[in-house]
Amino acid sequence: MSAGTEIPLVERVSELRDAVGAVRAQGGSVGLVPTMGYLHEGHQSLVTRSAAENDLTVVSIFVNPLQFAEGEDYGTYPRDLERDREMCAAAGAGLVFAPSADEMYPQTPVTSVTVKGLNAVLEGRVRPTHFDGVATVVAKLFAMLGPGRAYFGEKDYQQLAIIRRLTADLSLPVEVVGCPTFRESDGLAMSSRNVYLTAEERPAATVLWRSLQAGRDAVVQGSRCPDEVEAVMAAVLAAEPKASPDYAAVVDAATLDRPDVLDGELRLLVAARVGRARLIDNLGVDCARF
Repeated sequence: MSAGTEIPLVERVSELRDAVGAVRAQGGSVGLVPTMGYLHEGHQSLVTRSAAENDLTVVSIFVNPLQFAEGEDYGTYPRDLERDREMCAAAGAGLVFAPSADEMYPQTPVTSVTVKGLNAVLEGRVRPTHFDGVATVVAKLFAMLGPGRAYFGEKDYQQLAIIRRLTADLSLPVEVVGCPTFRESDGLAMSSRNVYLTAEERPAATVLWRSLQAGRDAVVQGSRCPDEVEAVMAAVLAAEPKASPDYAAVVDAATLDRPDVLDGELRLLVAARVGRARLIDNLGVDCARF
């Protein structure tokens, strides 16, 4: 084992509970960074923050089959556990939890967590079973973790909103911490699926960020009509021949509802397919500032 991968690795739920229990018994705090692996600098930023705020940071690495529909990339999702362990160690994690599917789901699950309303819009329209799978695995991870903090990137903004709501509704003893999106120098949001982009497709993928900037500019310049702002974003996406847009939306940042008149804290959200990669991104805008 190389020096970078000496971070402890546990694969069983009982081992995870023993590890976090020992820290709590000494009065220590526990942070969790849930991931599907193939980590990038954005993930590392979550680990770094958790390590600064907790005595033990656990990074879970699990490609969750429940959140993939038939025909999606569950089987081909990028995986590299040793590389991930090195990145976790470098960012200050204390433990990697990498269970098998059989360990997470010893029996075919017949219980599912559904966050109604929030799961049916935006990504939920395109991937109708996705968020039930996300909510179910996160609820399981929180049950395994016990009291602590959990860190999620804002790039998956709808996912973050769903996790916050399920945590509140189920009175789970976990503080959900949202962290800013990490971007490449040209604005592309960091994502494990960026590895699917070819050299020719990579510049085209920045169209999502350019679309969000155009939507923000429209709000800054005074537009308070959601149709207008969405049309501006959609036009930018449509102008990129290598991109196949899914949606361009402006919603209330807290509820994900589409307002009749834009006001207060908003989220602009876009999704598009560029080659094999289906990419999402979002940007917050506060109307009160303009």
